[in-house]
Amino acid sequence: MFTKKTFTQKRIDSLIGAGTTVRGDVVFEGGLRIDGTVLGNVTAGDGKAGTLVVSEHARIDGRVEVANVVVNGTVNGPVTARDSLELQAKARIIGDVLYRTLEMHVGAYVQGRLDPAEAEPGSGSVVELKRKG
Repeated sequence: MFTKKTFTQKRIDSLIGAGTTVRGDVVFEGGLRIDGTVLGNVTAGDGKAGTLVVSEHARIDGRVEVANVVVNGTVNGPVTARDSLELQAKARIIGDVLYRTLEMHVGAYVQGRLDPAEAEPGSGSVVELKRKG
């Protein structure tokens, strides 16, 4: 009945650890997990497929443009997820969000617009949402 989503990139290649602050833009390929703070934009290199995981205590002050994004921390800036966006329970986004598919857990917070990206014709899908309880 329910299928687990699959990202193009499943492996995390790089980590910005807890207690680390990066000042400036971060451009990566593959998978990136952020446990610390980034004061700058975070993008996947040359529009390539990539996966970004923003952990519970992480913070990004800047724009995010990545194919697959999982947020459980804070992003102060616009988020563009070209393929999929998962907002976990402790996610906090202050900025507009553009996504192709969205999974939003109870407790996630967005202060801004949620805009679905234009999908390819005939590629529509239906997602069933259930509340835990």
